[in-house]
Amino acid sequence: MTENIDIKQNICPKCGKPTKKGLCPECRIAETEWLICDPRVHCTQCPTCDSIKNGAIWTDCNREREDLIAEIALSGVHLHEDMYDYNIQLSHFDPSPNRTSVKITVSGELYGRHVEDECRTLIVWTKEQCDRCSRYSGGYYAGVIQVRAEGRRPDEHERAVSEEIATEIEDSIQNAGERLSFITEIKNTKDGTDIVISSHGIGENISREIKKRLGGKITKHPKLIGEKDGRPLYRITYLIRLPRYQKGEILFSKEKYLEVRYIETGLLKVFDFGDGMLKSLREDDVERSVGNIRVVENALVTYTEGNTAGILDPKTYESREVLIPEWLYIREGSEIRVIRDPENDTLVPVG
Repeated sequence: MTENIDIKQNICPKCGKPTKKGLCPECRIAETEWLICDPRVHCTQCPTCDSIKNGAIWTDCNREREDLIAEIALSGVHLHEDMYDYNIQLSHFDPSPNRTSVKITVSGELYGRHVEDECRTLIVWTKEQCDRCSRYSGGYYAGVIQVRAEGRRPDEHERAVSEEIATEIEDSIQNAGERLSFITEIKNTKDGTDIVISSHGIGENISREIKKRLGGKITKHPKLIGEKDGRPLYRITYLIRLPRYQKGEILFSKEKYLEVRYIETGLLKVFDFGDGMLKSLREDDVERSVGNIRVVENALVTYTEGNTAGILDPKTYESREVLIPEWLYIREGSEIRVIRDPENDTLVPVG
């Protein structure tokens, strides 16, 4: 009796082949739908920026078309949980501009046997303008950052730095997934730079970084423009008032040339090119601005004698004499950096 039970357990009840238990692998495979492909898969893509819509959520897409087709097609492929060590190959063609037919070939191991099969799916492409492009094309904005300066107009350097900071922060925020935080427009006006932004978050980040890099102070001016879902909506003007004098600016005060190193309220920390000391200077004591350390000229030293040196004027190549401060070491044949005072055409050694 025991022998008959063992015999039945080692015979496939469907085909009669020997098997360890139940159906043999071939019969199990024959009864298993191990590869299923959805007949159609849909992809909604923005025609402007190529973003992809998943449900109600838009995400940036920086993948090549071949990789995108593979990803979408594979989303419609369903393999049996007992499949392992499998390989998938794809080929495709476009029967129409908004359709892609994909052939999917799958091979692998199932119940200890090699299996291979193929199926097809059709990718249906739908074009829809994404949330970001819709706002951008509609001129939507949540605020304006106005870069101005105290008692003057921002120069080209300050304008360029402000724009650079704005684009760097926009890139950083976009890469972090904040799709709706972007710069709508950057405008240079006679009074400074206006940065039009789409969210208060990016406005806060940009204005704080401009103040950190260029100094000054920020004031905010909100304006109520309506309500959304019972909550008030505001547009905010971020007014950045840059200081009267910039870092690196060369000033003239009491017969001395001074470089601005730090800026405090009404007080400047300056480097004295005469004695090499760091000092404090009240803004009211500044007689005039000479230039900026960014626009120094290089002059060749032709000779030295005590605290006097002969140099060649970088513009005229005429021989000029300058006083060399004790903190500055120079030698004949070397070059020194000089600032030209346009009021009296004096050359001031600065390093």
